[in-house]
Amino acid sequence: MSTPRHLAALRDASPTPYWLDHPDRPAPGEALVGADEADLIVVGAGFTGLWTALLAKEENPGREVVVVEADRVGEAATGRNGGFVAASLTHGFGNGLERFPHELDALDRMGQQNLEEIEQTITRYGIDCDWRRSGELDVAVAPWQMEHLAETADVMIEHGHKVEVLDAEEVQARVASPTYVGGLFDASSVAIVDPARLAWGLASACRAAGVRIYERTPALDLRREGAAMVLSTPYGQVSGRRVALATNAFKPLLRRIAHYIVPVYDYVLMTEPLSTEQKTAIGWEGREGIGDAGNQFHYYRLSEDDRILWGGYDAVYYFGSKVAPRYDQRPETFAALSDHFFATFPQLDGVRF
Repeated sequence: MSTPRHLAALRDASPTPYWLDHPDRPAPGEALVGADEADLIVVGAGFTGLWTALLAKEENPGREVVVVEADRVGEAATGRNGGFVAASLTHGFGNGLERFPHELDALDRMGQQNLEEIEQTITRYGIDCDWRRSGELDVAVAPWQMEHLAETADVMIEHGHKVEVLDAEEVQARVASPTYVGGLFDASSVAIVDPARLAWGLASACRAAGVRIYERTPALDLRREGAAMVLSTPYGQVSGRRVALATNAFKPLLRRIAHYIVPVYDYVLMTEPLSTEQKTAIGWEGREGIGDAGNQFHYYRLSEDDRILWGGYDAVYYFGSKVAPRYDQRPETFAALSDHFFATFPQLDGVRF
């Protein structure tokens, strides 16, 4: 009995987050044992926490800053995402136009400034993270999607965005897929990056600036004692005047904000490195980040070593806002993603994940 090609491609797949499986991954830092004090305590060593700590030290080098991380720097969503860095603060222009029409131009300006400052930080600290201003290509795989992209482009141009509408021939000249009927290219508002190496570089910059980062130090409790906030950990505590919570989708230390947190899982596959012939078969010389225009959309990009990261489609909420290691792998989603991959790139038949 033969195995379908999309399942055969998964036969050797390792359930390992690709970005974190790197020979240059730093060894974990020490845990907090005993008591420490700081002007600012940051909970979480992902992008939000690390950038908060770094900006706090840049603003005031004399400020004492401590970061506590339950696992390792960049271990959770920070080191496990697609590596798209978008200027949009509203999860896309269309979403922003629908919800914040009067504030959208200001939000777009702020988002673009944020993207530029991310790049400046990476340059200033010499962070080696495969940062590329590749732009983003939204592809239509059905005529109605192309109509929507064209309408969106008209409104974006009215708001000062520089975007380009591509017909089927033009989009396939960039990336060859028989499924594409057109596309929308935004050259300036999206970059791609190796997210784990970016996090490790930010942590290194923080430590060089004097930030104390304690890894494998879960935050257990946060309480007020007089004028200070006290954060309890398994083997110690940190006290300080201010606390920044940067725990993303994990259960927050403050119960009153728990109902704002909705953890949603999506999943990705990573191919083996493409051969020269395989790269030629698909083109993709611009190395654009790509997303399709469906409601259940895919996102995909090339890595530095010419693998294709292919993800999205399913967005899974586990009842009760559960976050647990057992949800990190979802075979039924991987099987669906693999099937969709070969429908998009049939010329890559035989590639493994």
